[in-house]
Amino acid sequence: MLGSFADAEDAVQETWLRYSRSSPSEVDNLAAWLTTVVSRVCLNVLRSRERRREALGVSVPDPVVSGPDEDVAVADAVGLALMVVLDALTPAERVAFVLHDLFAVPFEEIAGLVDRSPAAVRQSASRARRRVRASAPAPDASRAEQREVVDAFFAAAREGSIEGLLAVLDPSVVLRSDAGAGAPLSVVLDGASAVARQAALWGSLSPLARPALVNGVPGVVVVGPRGPLSVMGFSVVGGRISAIDVIADATRLAALDLSAVGA
Repeated sequence: MLGSFADAEDAVQETWLRYSRSSPSEVDNLAAWLTTVVSRVCLNVLRSRERRREALGVSVPDPVVSGPDEDVAVADAVGLALMVVLDALTPAERVAFVLHDLFAVPFEEIAGLVDRSPAAVRQSASRARRRVRASAPAPDASRAEQREVVDAFFAAAREGSIEGLLAVLDPSVVLRSDAGAGAPLSVVLDGASAVARQAALWGSLSPLARPALVNGVPGVVVVGPRGPLSVMGFSVVGGRISAIDVIADATRLAALDLSAVGA
């Protein structure tokens, strides 16, 4: 819902505090009560974030990093490309889409959370769904085939082969790299040619890439002698890479759990 581990922890803590201050007689259905409260807290955070939104460089949501062979739950298999699209939705659209499409919460229940009619919530979710499908299409079903494409990308980058990189990049691929607010390596690149040139420059880091699942799909953690250098998530659609999301901000990397890849 929030794309940030810190914000999510704060939302859960706030929900727990509200529960601890409530009377047992006020809670008939604990699961429903918790879903309602935490969703409203998240909605308030999203609305506050929207009001104070500032251009602070590239923003890539916090990723969930798992081992390359782990069985990731469906709820965790939300690619970074999708998370970036969610950031572009209105708070009501985001709440409606996440609760209904990812967790099957009925529109009638969501309506009470966002103070709208079920019909209005249905429209919000529909608008969000269309934007998601247009900007973050579903990745290829086979993780093994996705991994082959990612491996081919790093092989071409290691060899400095622009031709090899272009063969695995979608013509409209987008690369987003968050190295921290104002950092020169925080960039957004559009198009296969621009991304291929950048990847060729980073080719020397290819041997340091360790396979991982990043938000449930094949990605890598780049680990240097002194620790993690970046986390890279890939979206593979139609056998080609359509999006690459990179976190290279040392502060954010230090806050991530990368133990699954030994980092």
